[in-house]
Amino acid sequence: MRIASRLLITSCLAVAASAQAQNVPPIKPGLWQVRMQHEGAGAPAMPDMGAQLKNMPPEQRKKIEAMMKAQGVDLAGGGPGQMKICLTKESLDQGSWQGEQGSCKTDVTQRSAKSWKWRSVCTQPKAESEGEATFIDPEHYTVKTTTTTAMQGQTRTIGTTLDSKWLGADCGSIKPVQPPKKQPG
Repeated sequence: MRIASRLLITSCLAVAASAQAQNVPPIKPGLWQVRMQHEGAGAPAMPDMGAQLKNMPPEQRKKIEAMMKAQGVDLAGGGPGQMKICLTKESLDQGSWQGEQGSCKTDVTQRSAKSWKWRSVCTQPKAESEGEATFIDPEHYTVKTTTTTAMQGQTRTIGTTLDSKWLGADCGSIKPVQPPKKQPG
């Protein structure tokens, strides 16, 4: 669950993280509905996180919900592979992501008004990713990543697609997305 949640958060932050030392992404701040799909050899089926949480013991469920909400992700986003996130102007502004990036180093390889491409290398968990964000308009963007990682002694390549739709300027009770904190030693 720890690796899955880190990959989920990392995927959600792909657009904002690629903004490091770049201009602001051409999207509106506010509440976003994000639909995530995985594909590829060894790709896990995207579970209905809400249903999984309901089946957990109450103490464990509260702990996971709190961890995700602290990072700005509401898993009760409306079905399998869906969530809601809050991206504020501050979280999208240049420089906001120059703090700790966990164990990942991201290099933007290409940027245009409609598309950003990057490559990331992470040490914990060990993974390499290539990604592209396509900005359809200020209220819609898509992120596609291909990640290669070693899981349980096997190398796996997983493709992830995030389709994001702006819901409105008010995030309600959902906190702004926060980057993953660096894991201790």
